[in-house]
Amino acid sequence: MDGKVAVVILNWNGKNFLEQFLPRVIDYSKDFAEIVVADNDSSDDSVVYLQNNFPEVRIIQNEINGGFAKGYNDALAQVNAEYYILLNSDIEVTPNWIKPIIDLMDANPEIAACQPKLMSYYEREKFEYAGAAGGFIDKYGYPFCRGRLFQTLEADGGQYDDVNEIFWATGACLFVRAEIYHKLGGLDERFFAHMEEIDFCWRAKIDGYKIMFCPDSTVYHVGGGTLPKKSWKKTYLNMRNNNIMLYKNIPDDRLKKVFLARLFLDGVAAIKFLFDGGVMDMFAVVKAHWKFFFMIPELRRERWAREPEAVSKIYQKNLVYEYFLMRKKTFGELNQDLFS
Repeated sequence: MDGKVAVVILNWNGKNFLEQFLPRVIDYSKDFAEIVVADNDSSDDSVVYLQNNFPEVRIIQNEINGGFAKGYNDALAQVNAEYYILLNSDIEVTPNWIKPIIDLMDANPEIAACQPKLMSYYEREKFEYAGAAGGFIDKYGYPFCRGRLFQTLEADGGQYDDVNEIFWATGACLFVRAEIYHKLGGLDERFFAHMEEIDFCWRAKIDGYKIMFCPDSTVYHVGGGTLPKKSWKKTYLNMRNNNIMLYKNIPDDRLKKVFLARLFLDGVAAIKFLFDGGVMDMFAVVKAHWKFFFMIPELRRERWAREPEAVSKIYQKNLVYEYFLMRKKTFGELNQDLFS
């Protein structure tokens, strides 16, 4: 596999994560991949630390911190490989974490992207929020995973140990064909951070490719390394980016219905934030919608150019209703026949 695979870690002021996790990445990847750290204009001494301690690691220094999407786009324009592995700096990899996924993708050229089993670093028997055993969305655009619905994380009892087609693969550990990555224009830099990998996978599916989960590879994710899990900035980015993603990719015949529903549901979420004491989160929801509305003319032009089409693996019910009112807390409780 020499020269075929590049593991690319995007770093921003993450020297502590590099100290903790990079040695294992090198040990378990050096026979299979080039290892690259793309630094997003860190203000700590990450680059000097890498230069002094890991001369075998290639360093790409981005001129600005343009976020997750631009950071990777700028870096990957300089990396020559057949497959990229976008790897968060707060990931602990395990032996043989690369080969099973590359073998799967080699055997199936229609696969654009794939992810391993993503487990919690701190609660190692549980799946991790950001990807678990593969991502999906419901018909109104709410993301969830096999192994994670909203904040409920399942323990791994082997219930998802099958190679499975999914809707989106986690950006925390994303295996992707370089040719398709560049063909689709990479990650949408307007997102800055959060949901850009879902948007990318959706666009890949519209182009006829598949997104897969491979259980034979496992990694452990700390999570919340850039923004804390409870952050109004994260609320803002998730709400704004979700609206952008939906407007870009939903077919014409469902667009109005979805956005009317989301205006109502996001309004309910804002009220809940307020009653829970999250005043800043409530304002983040309002700000997210306000920002999105100003982007609609630009997004409309993109829709006219691309003509979004219906794709598979979208759950044809409202997950909010299923989870909060019907009390369905695990992926297995959802009607599997409704993933059309």
